[in-house]
Amino acid sequence: MDHQIIRDHLRKLLLEGQAHVDWKSAVKGLPEDKRGVRPAGSPHSPWELLEHVRIAQRDILEFSRNPNHVSPEWPSGYWPATPKPPSPEAWNHSLKSFEKDLHAMVELVLNPKADLAAPIQHGSGQTLLREALLVADHNAYHLGQFVLVRRMLGSWDET
Repeated sequence: MDHQIIRDHLRKLLLEGQAHVDWKSAVKGLPEDKRGVRPAGSPHSPWELLEHVRIAQRDILEFSRNPNHVSPEWPSGYWPATPKPPSPEAWNHSLKSFEKDLHAMVELVLNPKADLAAPIQHGSGQTLLREALLVADHNAYHLGQFVLVRRMLGSWDET
C-alpha cells in the first residue's frame, strides 16, 4: 500500500471537516459573552471544551515527539479551572495554540521518514498512526459537543 495515501487521508481527517464541520467554523462568530456559559443540561461551556481539546491534543503531540514528556494529571490537568475564560486573550491564545499543535501533528504524519506503524520507542506499543487517529477521534467527539453547546446557547447558525 502507498503510505502517502494514508498520510494524505490523515492530513484531511485532522484538518478538514470531512463528515462534519471543522473547528475553525465551529468557533467562528461565538459571542464573547457565551464562551464561559454552561447551558442548562450541559456539563461544559465552550471554553471548557476548547481548552480540553487543546490540552489533550498537546499531550498527545508531545508524547508522539518527545521521550521526556510528562502528561498532565488526570483528570484535573486536562480541564480548565473555571467554565469562563480568564480573558478574551486567553480564548484567542487557546485557539491559536490548538491550531498550531494540530498543524504540528500533521507535520509529524506527513514526514516521509516517520514510520506510521512503528512503535514509539518511549511508549508501550503506541504508534504515530494510532496517536494521529486518537487526536482526530478525540477532537471530533468534543467538536460535536461544542456545536451542541452552541445550539443550546442559541448561537449556532445552521446555514
